[in-house]
Amino acid sequence: MDIIVSIISMIVFSPLFLIVGIFIWVHDRGPIIYSQIRIGKDGRHFKFYKFRSMPIGTPTVPSSSIDQITITPAGKIIRRTSIDELIQLYNILRGDMSFVGPRPSLTTQFQLIKLREENGSIKLKPGLTGWAQVNAYNYMPIEIKAKYDREYMEKITFLFDLKILFKTAYYIMNNPPVY
Repeated sequence: MDIIVSIISMIVFSPLFLIVGIFIWVHDRGPIIYSQIRIGKDGRHFKFYKFRSMPIGTPTVPSSSIDQITITPAGKIIRRTSIDELIQLYNILRGDMSFVGPRPSLTTQFQLIKLREENGSIKLKPGLTGWAQVNAYNYMPIEIKAKYDREYMEKITFLFDLKILFKTAYYIMNNPPVY
């Protein structure tokens, strides 16, 4: 299902991808897509993609430290609308991610990775959105993120995934929390 929906979504959003790519390039010449290594299912590393919202050479930091880095003018808009995440449809198509699951951690988030290993949620495919994200608030402690990841693992059903997807859409269309 992930593959079929990601293919359809990529076709539907392809005009938006083109517009966003031009917008990023005009405001800050350089690569349009940013990639980094993230932790996936079973602790495996994979290449994670986002539309670039920061200047070239910006250090990798967790989202709780986002106030320490500069965001490009285009980046402010695409982050506010979560458009920077849409390119992860490619990660879903490749099988590295799913639409719903724990968000993939940075390789430097050792404590979060350890907590996911301990609670078993490391065995899940990471998601474009997740239970922790729709219950997020500013600077959510990683212990609580890991707790939500475990809850998701225990409640996985198609209907629960739909609930998370609808909550995600609601947040994006309104004033999304910072996570």
